[in-house]
Amino acid sequence: MGQAEWARDLARDLLEQPLPRRWAHTQGVAGRAETLALILGPETDTLIAAAYLHDIGYAPNLVSTGFHPLDGARYLRDVVKAEDTLCRLVAHHSCAVNEALNRDLFDALTSEFDEERPELVEALTYCDMTTGPDGNPLDVTERLAEIHSRYGPEHLVSQSITASTPCILAAVRAVETALAEARQSGEGR
Repeated sequence: MGQAEWARDLARDLLEQPLPRRWAHTQGVAGRAETLALILGPETDTLIAAAYLHDIGYAPNLVSTGFHPLDGARYLRDVVKAEDTLCRLVAHHSCAVNEALNRDLFDALTSEFDEERPELVEALTYCDMTTGPDGNPLDVTERLAEIHSRYGPEHLVSQSITASTPCILAAVRAVETALAEARQSGEGR
């Protein structure tokens, strides 16, 4: 069984019953990750695995700090003994550092989990931030607006997303540019 299949099964076990909408989003994010094979090559399996695992920290039995990137990454590291790359991707997905700052968890996040290579972090951010809560593809600006409307302007998540917006938009642009260049070079052969 490949890393992506293992991650899918783990995420399904943790999310499908208690959080069916979160599970739908997760499946959509993983599906989006599959489309990046053109730019990631053999690392696509790792990205798909991270896409399945990125929101497991929302699973009711994993919530410790209430900050899902940290709770999920700790579970992967401490309980599942997942590889470090997956733990780092989950910990830092979608510019999580800004929410960590707002939750006074910055030191915990950054001391426990180093940052992963920017290309992989950007790819996971792209997949997460271009997938709606029901798993459907969504433009990044629509996704950001959806998050704000779901939480409201005063919520810590909305404030964190506002702080993260430049980072999120840069990640999405970087991936879209890499995809366009890869497609263009593929057509020129």
